[in-house]
Amino acid sequence: MNDPVVTRYATLADLEHVIDLHTRARLAYYQAGGLTADAVQGPAVREAQRTGWAEAIESPHKRVLCATVGDDIVGVAAMGPPLAPTPDTSRAGQLYQIHVVPGRWGNGIGSVLHAAFVDYLTEADLPLGIIEVWERNTRALGFYARHGWRPDGGSRPGPESSRHLFLRLDPAASLR
Repeated sequence: MNDPVVTRYATLADLEHVIDLHTRARLAYYQAGGLTADAVQGPAVREAQRTGWAEAIESPHKRVLCATVGDDIVGVAAMGPPLAPTPDTSRAGQLYQIHVVPGRWGNGIGSVLHAAFVDYLTEADLPLGIIEVWERNTRALGFYARHGWRPDGGSRPGPESSRHLFLRLDPAASLR
């Protein structure tokens, strides 16, 4: 019998697990996209992760969720108001990131976390979801496309002359 995937709010007691999971997932997708481990990890990156995750967990305006199977944290998601608001995103929620332990990809954990983001949009009465995805993270781009996300034509610079693509989700349209 397999334990179900359960989501819960992250606490500061989860911080080291969240950072380790984020690091492992990040290394996997950046290396798959052609970057070296040295280009995506190091003491400064780890400290920035610690600060960013702690602030997000403690923020009253953001939501950080852990996906668990049994006692193991197997995924994490962070969401909240847009980080770089523009006039057309005033009624949007941003999915900052979803990360799943690389050995557990393809087991529905990301979909459970994604559903929690859609619930967040519904609860906050936000008609639009936004996210940025690294263009070389083809696995993530496929995942988001399957969940109804579409490119909006925008992007920002990424590592090594790559781009982070802006995607949008209309939850009402994706439920039709």
